[in-house]
Amino acid sequence: MPLALLALAIGAFGIGTTEFVIMGLLPEVANDYGVSIPTAGFLVTGYALGVMFGAPLMTVLGTKVPRKRMLMLLMGLFIAGNLLSALAPAFAVMLVGRVVASLAHGAFFGIGSVVAADLVAPHKRAGAIAMMFTGLTVANVVGVPLGTLVGQSVGWRVTFAVVAALGVIGLAGVAKLVPDLPKAEGVRLRHELAAFKNVQVLLAMAMTVLGFGGVFAAITYIAPMMTHVAGFADGSVTWLLVLFGLGMVGGNLVGGKFADRALMPMLYVSLGALAVVLALFTLTAHDKIASAVTVFLIGALGFATVPPLQKRVLDHAHGAPTLASAVNIGAFNLGNALAAWLGGVVIGAGFGYTAPNWVGAVLAAAALVLAFLSAALERRETAASRTVAGSLPVERPTTTVHH
Repeated sequence: MPLALLALAIGAFGIGTTEFVIMGLLPEVANDYGVSIPTAGFLVTGYALGVMFGAPLMTVLGTKVPRKRMLMLLMGLFIAGNLLSALAPAFAVMLVGRVVASLAHGAFFGIGSVVAADLVAPHKRAGAIAMMFTGLTVANVVGVPLGTLVGQSVGWRVTFAVVAALGVIGLAGVAKLVPDLPKAEGVRLRHELAAFKNVQVLLAMAMTVLGFGGVFAAITYIAPMMTHVAGFADGSVTWLLVLFGLGMVGGNLVGGKFADRALMPMLYVSLGALAVVLALFTLTAHDKIASAVTVFLIGALGFATVPPLQKRVLDHAHGAPTLASAVNIGAFNLGNALAAWLGGVVIGAGFGYTAPNWVGAVLAAAALVLAFLSAALERRETAASRTVAGSLPVERPTTTVHH
């Protein structure tokens, strides 16, 4: 794998850390600014919305900019947002800093996926995408726990300053290691938008929303589920999240490896197993060991879907994949927000802390149905094109007869 993928992974590590570390620092931030925890929660919601809307916006703005330069500009935006968060004198200013940082998120992963895929041979594209996303998954194992520890020990502002420094390292890596890839000739915004007319692109994005939504339906409420149902102490939630992160790392790498060999079978297995494991979590949540194993499996199976789904979007948006790739990153965040809301609805309705697992299982099962539908449509299109090709008249060479 090219060294340029390491630079992309470092950028992804910083982005993953800043996205999730705020969840462990909400009490400290709320206390410093004198706001309630629910109000501080807007720092999470604002970031997610920034990713959703920023992904297409920043990608469209960058259509005329070479991809390497755009990646550098996005890392600059990420650094500025985190520095603003670290120095913010008021809560509203910190919220602005979070939104500024989030604008880089979707476009960085979207453009980075295209660059990663272009750096390697066609049969290694999913593996290259997975290598970049390894930065995001490792952030959940290392960056988030360390960032939370630093924030609780010496202040949350130091955490965001360190994340900004990670962004500087990522920017330097992109500048030094990522080659100046030639910009696709003749690709304009209308070509990028035309990718959304492809039903396979839309189905892949819907699978992203539902499949990853299934993961976050359960994981959003892991703290009350593990402490009130499984019987873990409050302090155990941190290492349970590390376990979830380890599953993400493993699943991402396995998903990338096997997606290059058999993409759709990889999706069938991971989405089907994810639906089953989420349904079983309603039972395993009552036992400490079984629940810990289940948390690991949810991380592994959930992230095993990421490289194949991202590659599927790139494959079917061929010729102009950048905007579709970035919007698919926004689809992950849409799935997270939708699933977290649905999980809250079923808990609020009195079904208990394990009820979001059923929501997750239904969402993952729906994604599996879409995967089968997508494959069936693809087979029909292939058969139709072969029929048309076979029905075309074959030109026969004319023979001149001499009398």
